[in-house]
Amino acid sequence: MTTSVSPVDVAVGLLVPVAAYLLFVVAKFLWTQWWQFRVGQQFPSPPYHWLYGNMHLTGGYLGERYLSMTREVVRKHPRAHSFWLAGFIVGVNVAHPATIKQLLKTSTKKSADYDQLRPWLGNGLIMSTGDVWKVHRRLLTPAFHFDILKQYVSVYNRAAEHMMEKLSLYTGKEDSFEMFHQASLCTMEVILLCAFSGGEMSEQMKNEYVEAVKRIGILQVDRNFNPIYVLFPAIYYLSPGGREFLRLCDFVHDTGGSIIKRRRQELERDPEILAEKKRLDFIDTLLMARDEDGRGLTDLEIREEVDTFLFAGHDTTASTLSWALYSLAQHPHHQDKVREEVDQLLAGREEDTIQWEDLHKLPYLTMCLKEAMRLHSPVPFISRTVTEDTVIDGVHIPEGSYIGIHLYALHHNPDIWGDQHMEFDPSRFHPDRMKDMDAHAFMPFSVGQRNCIGQNFALNEEKVILARLLHKFTFDLDPARPVEKDMIVVMKTRDGMWMKVKSTGHTAD
Repeated sequence: MTTSVSPVDVAVGLLVPVAAYLLFVVAKFLWTQWWQFRVGQQFPSPPYHWLYGNMHLTGGYLGERYLSMTREVVRKHPRAHSFWLAGFIVGVNVAHPATIKQLLKTSTKKSADYDQLRPWLGNGLIMSTGDVWKVHRRLLTPAFHFDILKQYVSVYNRAAEHMMEKLSLYTGKEDSFEMFHQASLCTMEVILLCAFSGGEMSEQMKNEYVEAVKRIGILQVDRNFNPIYVLFPAIYYLSPGGREFLRLCDFVHDTGGSIIKRRRQELERDPEILAEKKRLDFIDTLLMARDEDGRGLTDLEIREEVDTFLFAGHDTTASTLSWALYSLAQHPHHQDKVREEVDQLLAGREEDTIQWEDLHKLPYLTMCLKEAMRLHSPVPFISRTVTEDTVIDGVHIPEGSYIGIHLYALHHNPDIWGDQHMEFDPSRFHPDRMKDMDAHAFMPFSVGQRNCIGQNFALNEEKVILARLLHKFTFDLDPARPVEKDMIVVMKTRDGMWMKVKSTGHTAD
């Protein structure tokens, strides 16, 4: 005898486990939100609104109002504070060496903030974790060896000369130019020449790439300011902003893919080309890398690392250069002192190029560069999720909690930098004063095992380009176009950074 099963019984049999799973997901989400809410309540925060959290104080974006609010809360509560995206969505920010070290002693992973960038950067060095990160970091470290970095100084000089040619068009004129864009084109040229064997890219494509990266950052801030997208990330990709973000990701992927394709074709035409080279570029390292079992990186892994280095290799460096020149334009006496140092170094030479041996002979320029990175924080914020229970500033932090390391807040913490932290004072970084500085008080490149792999590359590049520019030009801000910060993926400006230049009389050979 057979028993028939009705369609209703089948439907019920399917719906019950689905409903149970959905109930579990909802319950887990509500429980997570509840304990994060409780954790957030145990830290001080800026003035709080039951619906908007702290968002009503920011002006709708992470600009000057947000930064002013951050400085005020750190003045009152220097170790840690909470920031409420809405009345129930919260993150805890640490902004003091003591609390940062407490966090770094804890097992952590990249926070959900980074997941938003995964369609762009994939599983490259910034995004990867665990064994993948360890393998890729080990494979890429030789590309930043001391002996390799020495050979890049000529490239820094070449890119600086190209930038000087462009800025020369503005000397003796009332027209101003937008510094961020010019700096970005310069640092993009550097990363293409140093890391990607030239990686031929037209001026138009460079412009389009720079603007695409800028727009991606803006879209991510807009996304984070919308609680609906924070709670339901998948919905974002159905929105106009989400669709634009994916289109821009496709564009940067195509850019990276074209570099890889050209390099592969060169190697296929001349397999001996690598043996003839004095150094392996970053792209060579990726293509030739092999693990213990002889396996190389997949095409996708290579493209993700190319995308990561195209971004990280130009955007943060351009921000640092721009803000350094901004501070020097604001303080002509410091600008003159740096120029005097550079002029003395180059005096009597037939060429105005900076050599490898010169990099340690620019102490005042270096102090100004570091003070600009402190004052303006090109990388203003990084975040982690703790993967074990911990205690920060006496508060129990359960596994899975979101913790931000607010580098801008750290660099403006009066407990560390005094009440004059908004002043541009290069003497803070005089070697005599740095001897007593906590290693976690100044973190422009992060710290620990996940610090920036290219920090020495970037510092050397910035020193050379700044020295060359300041030898040839004096920089002034355009008073008709005030600068307003905009804290997106890196520290940029709301409406550009407009400058004017005058020739010092020195000519580039």
